[in-house]
Amino acid sequence: MVHLPESNWATQVDLPQPSWEGMGLGVGILAAAVLLALVVRAGFAAYLRWRGHGRSAVDVFSKLAGWVVVVLGLGVALAIVFPSVQPVDVLGGLGIVSIAAGIAFQTVLGNMFAGIMILAGGRYVVGDQIGVGDVQGEVTDISLNVTMVRTFDGRQVLIPNQVMHSDVVVVQTGYEQVRTTVTVQIDAVADPARAQRIAVEAMSALPLVQRDPAPQALLTILDKGALTLELRFWSGARQLETREAQHAVIAKVLAAFTEAGVRLADEVQTIDAAPDLLRTLGMLPDSPVSGDDEGTRPSRRRVRP
Repeated sequence: MVHLPESNWATQVDLPQPSWEGMGLGVGILAAAVLLALVVRAGFAAYLRWRGHGRSAVDVFSKLAGWVVVVLGLGVALAIVFPSVQPVDVLGGLGIVSIAAGIAFQTVLGNMFAGIMILAGGRYVVGDQIGVGDVQGEVTDISLNVTMVRTFDGRQVLIPNQVMHSDVVVVQTGYEQVRTTVTVQIDAVADPARAQRIAVEAMSALPLVQRDPAPQALLTILDKGALTLELRFWSGARQLETREAQHAVIAKVLAAFTEAGVRLADEVQTIDAAPDLLRTLGMLPDSPVSGDDEGTRPSRRRVRP
């Protein structure tokens, strides 16, 4: 067996003397491990896609599987190049390094483990629309460290995975349909049953409003001569679908109320008219009525425009 000269780097760092044969075999094993890692990565990615995982989860976990194979191959190669080095010694050294790295990169590792949990759980994937804190938008990418969100006004927001894992996340597209509520106030003298029927018929005629569950118009509040009518309807879950459906419902119901003569509450106003204003409008004579001083008292009248 041919040995390298005594002045090489292994002697200087007090490592066992390697041989050319051992180094050649170690390099071959490492190269084989790299090729095997590529095969494992492709196979694992195909398996994850078959199981229905998202693009980000497939990409991250397939890479991790490939790196595990490479690390194992590197360990075998080192064991062959340096036969006297025991695996227990290598694991002990790795343990010390891991503890030091964990202390130094606590935030980074926390984000990485949170990212693994998010990707493994698959509660939301790339393309979902979510809301977390004050951020609302569409998920464009999920890495081990951050989740990228494109807000509805076109801005890119990078959210640390620790925040995504610990805070409340609203997945708007978690289901195919969402319910939207619009309130409208009608005059208290209006027929509430008729107003409800008109509103439901108007909402049901819109293609953006789902038929099942059917739209509803429910009376909720009676206050100061006004009836509050709560319009509930279901539409597609995406932000644009809900906004378009909300716009169509408001426009259609208001048009139906106007056509049917159903007055809104803000169309009825109470005016405290002083005597001078009433005389100007011709509602009082020019001089006050003697005896009861009625002409000097303000008069409250209900005026419909």
